[in-house]
Amino acid sequence: MSVPLAQLAAHYPVLAELPPKLREDIAAAAQAVTVPPGATLFDERQPCQGFPFVLAGAIRVAKVAANGRELPLYRVTPGETCIITSSCLLGNVPYNARGTTESETVLVLLPQGLFNELLAQTPFRNFIFNLFAERMADLMRLVEEVAFRKLDQRLAALLLGRGRVVRATHQQLADELGSVREMVSRLLKGFAEQGLVALGREQIEIRDAAGLRRLAEAV
Repeated sequence: MSVPLAQLAAHYPVLAELPPKLREDIAAAAQAVTVPPGATLFDERQPCQGFPFVLAGAIRVAKVAANGRELPLYRVTPGETCIITSSCLLGNVPYNARGTTESETVLVLLPQGLFNELLAQTPFRNFIFNLFAERMADLMRLVEEVAFRKLDQRLAALLLGRGRVVRATHQQLADELGSVREMVSRLLKGFAEQGLVALGREQIEIRDAAGLRRLAEAV
């Protein structure tokens, strides 16, 4: 399905700053694809097929271990870009992570040649590298959490960021933390025994937010 440039620019205003001929080329190449939830858009060692603009939904990017465990790196939502895809295109190397749709996702994939032309334009190049800087800061925080914070602290912090009732399975929480379900279930059982949470079917009710916060912030 062809996508008007105005619709793309509504999510990516930087496109409006490009020369008219380049905007025409983008409009001609802009074909939207709707992908169902849970679909793998790219995987490790696969070649990069193009540069994506996300119009709806979200892409979860994760590093996958040999045993199947995943460590979520970041999400790509409308108006954002995937820095791993950008780095693969820039370096002409295959992917080193996995991208999966979290919900029904609509995206436009631009060919590499057009991406290279866009990078020659200062506004677009600044847009890409500003996002690189933001993502790198996020990844540094992730490294710090994984390396220096215990799993129970990270789990407590994760629960606090989801509202009074967290609607998620133990497996989903484990995936978020880059851990395994058995470990998360054991910690949640301990939280429940301390009166911090109440466990239900695919949901967790926060009973003592202050107690969880003390645990999450413990030195």
